[in-house]
Amino acid sequence: MPVESHWHYFIEVLYLQEGSLLVSCNDSVYHMEAGSFILFPPQTVHALAADHDKPFRYFCVKFNLNRIQLTGSYLPNLSFAFHKVAAMTHPALLFTQADLPGLDLNDFFVTVEQETREKKYGYDAYIYSLFSTLFLRLLRTWHCQGICFDLEAISESEEQNMQDILVYIDRHSQENINIEALAHKYNMSYSYFAKLFLKHYGQSCKQYIEFVRLNKVENLLLFTDYDLNFIATETGFADCSHLIRTFKKRYQITPRQFRQVHQSTVSSLPAKLG
Repeated sequence: MPVESHWHYFIEVLYLQEGSLLVSCNDSVYHMEAGSFILFPPQTVHALAADHDKPFRYFCVKFNLNRIQLTGSYLPNLSFAFHKVAAMTHPALLFTQADLPGLDLNDFFVTVEQETREKKYGYDAYIYSLFSTLFLRLLRTWHCQGICFDLEAISESEEQNMQDILVYIDRHSQENINIEALAHKYNMSYSYFAKLFLKHYGQSCKQYIEFVRLNKVENLLLFTDYDLNFIATETGFADCSHLIRTFKKRYQITPRQFRQVHQSTVSSLPAKLG
């Protein structure tokens, strides 16, 4: 402490288990007490400071919001919804246990931390399912507060195209995806597609493709003992060196170091191919 002002393309959720903190997000300042959590939507500038000299303990969870797709034509895209709330004069981003009756917040975040630490099979899908439920509760809360998410701002066909594009990227991430060709595939010019993708997901299509590939690399490092050359080929990187550079830029360690840290997870897995 303090954590100076910064922003990023992913969402950050901070749960305060003990103590108190002073938190800023864009132009708003919040005083957090134990048992509360706050959202930092993508591209919002935020900072943390200790409240006097009191000891504190918090959970900080960061991930790509676009990995969560809520069903229901009347529900907004989460990136769109969170950006709209963050842009309000007094954004409702801080929540206490009283705001979410029936959901034990401490148990929720302890479970997320445990799943992340143990990295059992399917842990990432399980965590996303937990946050899907939490975020749906938040949408209900905002709706009850009179916040209207104008779905007319995003046409139904546009929304469907963008979701189809995410599915396409996920299924073809191991290939050399030409973004301009991808735009034309969905009958859009490259410039319009780039603006649309950034509006929906708070990052460029190139950044999102890299995010998907790195997530697949992480799973292969954790749950197989394939070598890095094979993993690079399977996940769409030009070669092993490209994979290592990109991975280290995001994780601050090499893929080999990442695997060694979590060696217990993969120690009993079958031998690599070939």
